[in-house]
Amino acid sequence: MNEYNDAFWNVLDELVSNSEIVIDRPKGSAHPRFPDFIYKVDYGYLKNTASMDGEGIDVWVGSGDRKIDAVMCIVDLLKRDSEIKILIGCTEEEKTEVYRTHNETQYMKGIMIRR
Repeated sequence: MNEYNDAFWNVLDELVSNSEIVIDRPKGSAHPRFPDFIYKVDYGYLKNTASMDGEGIDVWVGSGDRKIDAVMCIVDLLKRDSEIKILIGCTEEEKTEVYRTHNETQYMKGIMIRR
């Protein structure tokens, strides 16, 4: 099993290293549809990738070294979808913020898988 786990992280490393990270919702900015929600960690996507919602694969980019720390697996009842979000360079505090963000409503829940 561990060889598959290592292979997963290696493929994810390759995807991120060969993609441009676009931060379209910087730390401190408000969500475009929910102005009361303020991002506490930079949020964006990998350019020229695709996720369940038809947009780029989502990333949370923290203030640490630019390495992949974890992924969040999300289920969203309002959008009726699921997807992953890649955490890059997140400190423990930033990981906690990301985890809370994806679990603070009854409509969205997520689990964090750490590297």
